[in-house]
Amino acid sequence: MDSLDLHTCAEFDRWIDDAGTITLTAHTFPDGDALGSTVALCSYLRDCRGKNAAVILPNPYSDDIAFIAEDAPVLSYSQSREEADRHIGRSDLIICMDCNAFNRTEGLQDILSAAKVRKVLIDHHLGPDRDAFGLVFSTPDISSTCEHLFWILLRMHDMAGDAARLPEKARTALLAGMTTDTNNFANSVFPSTFEMASALLAAGTDREAVLSKLYNSYRENRIRLIGYLLGEKLRITEHGAAVMILNAEEYRRFQLREGESEGIVNMPLAIRRVRLCIFLKEYAQDGNFHISIRSKRGTSAASFAREYFHGGGHELAAGGRLYYPQDIAAPEDAEAYVLSCLDRFLQA
Repeated sequence: MDSLDLHTCAEFDRWIDDAGTITLTAHTFPDGDALGSTVALCSYLRDCRGKNAAVILPNPYSDDIAFIAEDAPVLSYSQSREEADRHIGRSDLIICMDCNAFNRTEGLQDILSAAKVRKVLIDHHLGPDRDAFGLVFSTPDISSTCEHLFWILLRMHDMAGDAARLPEKARTALLAGMTTDTNNFANSVFPSTFEMASALLAAGTDREAVLSKLYNSYRENRIRLIGYLLGEKLRITEHGAAVMILNAEEYRRFQLREGESEGIVNMPLAIRRVRLCIFLKEYAQDGNFHISIRSKRGTSAASFAREYFHGGGHELAAGGRLYYPQDIAAPEDAEAYVLSCLDRFLQA
């Protein structure tokens, strides 16, 4: 990846040398890219550089990506706050990954922001909070934070550009995270993405095992949910927008676990006339809808998220929130609100 700043990579290399204890973190509700990038870097720091590194995430990751973190020192701040506070308090270096600012780490925001240590950002989202970090690696035109990290790691003095020198755990986590963020090479793919995958495969990374764990290990609940959403809940507007809404009662009825609805938002895009899909999931515990938006080229998911749903993201993949009673009076008003927003946005 020629655009990577070699001076910044060298400085990062020195900062790692100077640190003894390191905290890695990522955004709330961590997905495969967030978990994969933090676990991969943690593995490298511990196995190759001898550092006391740990991953501290705002809340637990979902079961479908749990294999990425197997045997890795990963803490959930919502479940292990005291232990996490102790590790952060001892840290000489904090590395924030797959989010553009500390405010996307929710409960961790205050302690991370207040820490008087060196801080590094490694991300691929728009609008990085550069003032909060001493070093910033921010490249939106890349498949994933995992890919970004891969090219950074190859520029560390002990790697010498050879992916085979990375620990197996790190290679597997990088491949898994990149695969999830590209929807298995279906979107946000660049020439460098294939170069990364090729290098990891040549180094012995087992892609078939990764794909099996990612896509062939679901609980029955997810498959039945897909049938219900596509068969009964899917609505397609005259402007080519697909809408799916999963309310809190339905979430409980399907006994869903966190992450089991991931990727479903992409499915209606297989319909020729659909150019944008919005999927709303109501979480009763925090009183709002979590929103996923995907679009085809020529329609901006990121603009739609920013304009109407307190969110943002990439041009074709974005997310946000819909709050009640701030945005809508009650959950049952969500569909009317979304349809009104779509009507204004797609006719603009």
